[in-house]
Amino acid sequence: MRGAPAAVVRTAVADEHPLPGTGGFAGALDTQAAVEHGRLVGGRGGRVVRDVLGREPVFVEAQRDADRAAGRWSFDPRRLVDPRLVDAGRVVDLDADTETRTWTLPDPAPEPDHHAAVERVRDAVLDRVRAVSADGLAVAFSGGIDSALVASGVDAPCYVAGFPDSHDVAAAREAAAEMDRDLRVVDLTHDDLVRAVPDVVRATGRTNPMDVGIALPLFLVAERARADGFSRLAVGQGADELFGGYAKVVSPADDHRVAADTVRGARRETVETLPQQLPRDVLTLRVAGVEPVAPLLHDRVVAAALALPADLLATDEERKVALRRAAEGVLPPGVTRADKKAVQYGSLVSRELDRLARQAGYKRRMDDHVGQYIRSLVDEGGDDAGPLE
Repeated sequence: MRGAPAAVVRTAVADEHPLPGTGGFAGALDTQAAVEHGRLVGGRGGRVVRDVLGREPVFVEAQRDADRAAGRWSFDPRRLVDPRLVDAGRVVDLDADTETRTWTLPDPAPEPDHHAAVERVRDAVLDRVRAVSADGLAVAFSGGIDSALVASGVDAPCYVAGFPDSHDVAAAREAAAEMDRDLRVVDLTHDDLVRAVPDVVRATGRTNPMDVGIALPLFLVAERARADGFSRLAVGQGADELFGGYAKVVSPADDHRVAADTVRGARRETVETLPQQLPRDVLTLRVAGVEPVAPLLHDRVVAAALALPADLLATDEERKVALRRAAEGVLPPGVTRADKKAVQYGSLVSRELDRLARQAGYKRRMDDHVGQYIRSLVDEGGDDAGPLE
């Protein structure tokens, strides 16, 4: 079991408790484990579980024919013949070949007392970021409020990846200076992208430009941190989804990107995308050789965020309202108010992938020209495109 003791998970299953006080979990109960080099990699039989937000990915064989190890599961999809990601909140009984939705994300009524709601967020966030051990830890740092809050809780070096003229590098330098933090910049080149694409694709199983563009800066930051001797990387994942960081949450009734017509409904839609997003990030970091640490995705933070009223999530003037108020007095004002770009754009990785694709002959008039280019890099790499560990 990853992320929580088996006893805690057993109780959460028995009580159908969706937020039992963990940072997420996945793995197997009552199973025959498979261990390689002293590390649990999968197994057969028993029950496979994945928490309500899917913070830990786990996979089972999609097919159970005679050519496969019946009921086999793994944390690494590359170890399976036909891997299927277990849905969040599910318990899969591999012996009985059944799957049950055990946990559903809570939908609490909004807290009417705004001060109490912000204080609950502040207490939860500060508790969890300060609980992170600095042992072997580095911090992925973009200069935005999410990563700055994570960095505020630990004495660890901060890393940012981006092309020299990127928004993220400039913002990280400014924030690190205001916070008096050690910042290490990973200056990206085209060669870095070309080299890293096959590793990212093999780890995640994804070739679409959006996912690859998000994963590449994470991979390259993690790779550098690992080379510098760090084994864990703290990230700010989850804050945008939980606290209303997306533009589509502001006026959902007028935004075609969401089905909901309320701010809280749109926020819930974004939270429900996490189980598909997080495997990409977790698998990317692990293939680069570091273990992800995501304190803003802890159950306590999730519970505080879910209880926020709409006007503490997003307004026409401000997004992540409660999180910014909670950060007052913790972060410098300039960092608290800093705008954030999605990592694939803030690092300029998306722009430069497009440039590389066009230079390689994949023109914009072609269907999915960047995706075609990404797949060509993987094909060129063949079976040796990246490490399995």
